[in-house]
Amino acid sequence: MEQIYPRQQNQCKLVKAKPESIQLLLQYSKTLNIVNHKGLTFENNLN
Repeated sequence: MEQIYPRQQNQCKLVKAKPESIQLLLQYSKTLNIVNHKGLTFENNLN
């Protein structure tokens, strides 16, 4: 059983996001409007 599971490798690196990237995501999330109506989901970008 041990052979079918991959071994854990410590090759993961944490990535730091630039402040510009965070600002872009925050601005996008503020303009995104999601409406649920009778089981349907509508996504609108309020630009």
